Formats: sequence, structure tokens, C-alpha cells
Amino acid sequence: MTHDHTAHDHAGHSHGHSHAPTDFGRAFVIGIGLNTIFVIFELVYGTLAKSLALVADAGHNASDVLGLLLAWGAYLVARRRPSLKHTYGLRRSSILASLTNAVLLLVALGAIIWEAVHRFSQPAPVAGGTVIWVATLGIAINGVTAYLFASGRKGDLNLRGAYQHMFADALVSAGVVVAGIVILLTGWNWLDPVVSLVLAAVILYGTWGLLHESLDLALDAVPESVDLNEVKAFLSAQPGVSGVHDLHVWGMSTTETALTVHLVMPRGLPDEGLQHLRHELHEQFGVEHATVQVEQGRVPCDLLSDEVV
Repeated sequence: MTHDHTAHDHAGHSHGHSHAPTDFGRAFVIGIGLNTIFVIFELVYGTLAKSLALVADAGHNASDVLGLLLAWGAYLVARRRPSLKHTYGLRRSSILASLTNAVLLLVALGAIIWEAVHRFSQPAPVAGGTVIWVATLGIAINGVTAYLFASGRKGDLNLRGAYQHMFADALVSAGVVVAGIVILLTGWNWLDPVVSLVLAAVILYGTWGLLHESLDLALDAVPESVDLNEVKAFLSAQPGVSGVHDLHVWGMSTTETALTVHLVMPRGLPDEGLQHLRHELHEQFGVEHATVQVEQGRVPCDLLSDEVV
């Protein structure tokens, strides 16, 4: 005999796992607005100053605006209520946005490396104070935008993608300023591509983690914040539980974790036991949506054939 028990819990409760604050809509509006203005400014100023570097960087910064728009769109869509067609809502869109943001970062990284290698073979003189001044403005705008998402980056992979995208650009702009000043003082034009490659390595280090984690979530992997063995040990230790199987944990979104499990309990599970289980799964492992099936009897061997823990 089996009985289905479904437990729901949501991120409004506090627990040991970090979650993003409830609203980052304003941060997205400010970030998108600032970066759009900067792209237009950089494009116009670069054209008037006949600086190919500034025009090219304007194109790169336009990808930042696209990345922020993607992240914001997913952030809003993920909050939509479930429907008859999308019974979980559209939470997974935040995972797709973080994955896209990671890919955009790698594409931008490839452009930086390509340009740096090209400059080694054909060193180009730095356009003096103009480029340095505009790059300084870029540090300010990208830095402010990254700061707006800093508090949410640990609890939401989508916000982390937006944060890393902007922080990477602030880092690139800082490298341009430092290299520009040194080159103006020394005439070492080779320093510009060297700094670009060093910055590219730093950005790659951060982006690879974002890409790996986003891809894992897209493939329904267990979130990095959850230890599946610990979850199984916790469930097995519950009073009356003689077996645990078909345990699955995955990310419904970049902030919400779901769990399904079959518990073998010969004497069944009282309602108060289910409430305790739901509460503890949320508090200890950050599970917002738990589905528990209780089985009062032996477990057929074929149900255990695909077990991993």
C-alpha cells in the first residue's frame, strides 16, 4: 500500500541556505539604463574621436545590455504563477538566462583574446587621454551595476551571472586605464595586449564556474549547496523509516530546490510527521518543494535498480 504526501515550502522562510532578496527589479532597471546610455555615449564619442577601440568597446558593452535584459526577463518570468500548461511556472527560465549569460561572457572573452593576439603582431598606439577617460567612466558604470547585484549573487545563479558580467567589464576597463597610463609614460605599447590576456584569464576563471553550475542545473543535477548523501542519511534516520529509494533533488530555478522521494514506512506517516519532515528539509537543505511518497510494505527490487545513493 502506498500513500502520497506532497509538502510545499517557499523561500519566504529563513533557513541556513542563502537566498536572494525578494526584489532586484530596480537594480535591473538602473543597470540597463546606465549601460545603455554608456553604449550610446561611447559610440558617439568613439566616432567623433575616430577611435576604433572605443567603437569596438561600445559593441562589447552592448552585449552587457543584452545580458542584463536576458537576466531581467528571466527574473520576471520566473515569478509567474503556475498554469495548466506550465505546472511549475516558468522558474527554469532563470537557469537558461544564467547559462546564456555565461556563454555571452565566453564570446566576449574570445573577442578580447583575439584582439590581444592581433595587437602583439601589429601594436597600435593608445589613443591617449580620451580612451583612458572613457575607460574610467566605464569602471564607474560597470562597478555600480555590479554592486547592485552583489548581495544576490550567492543565492541566485541568474543574479550571479549578471554580477560577474558587469564585474568582468569593470575589471577590463580598469586594466585599460592602468595600461594606458603606463604606456603614455613609458611608450610600452606591448603592455596593452599583455594586460588584456591577464584580465582574460581572471574572467575565464570566474566564468567557467558559472557555466559549469548553469549547465548542471539545466541538466537537473543536484544543486551544489545540497549533499545528496546527507539528505538520504537524514531521511533514513527519521522514526519509522525502514527504507529510502527513488530520491531525486534538482533545481527548479536558480533559487529554488525540489525533492521527490519514496519512504518505506510500515506504520505509515502521521500528518505531524510530514510537517516536521517538510520543515527540516527546508531548514537543513533549502528544499522549497518536496513530494514524499510513503509505502507501507516491502519495496520491489526493480524499484531499486536505478538508485545512485
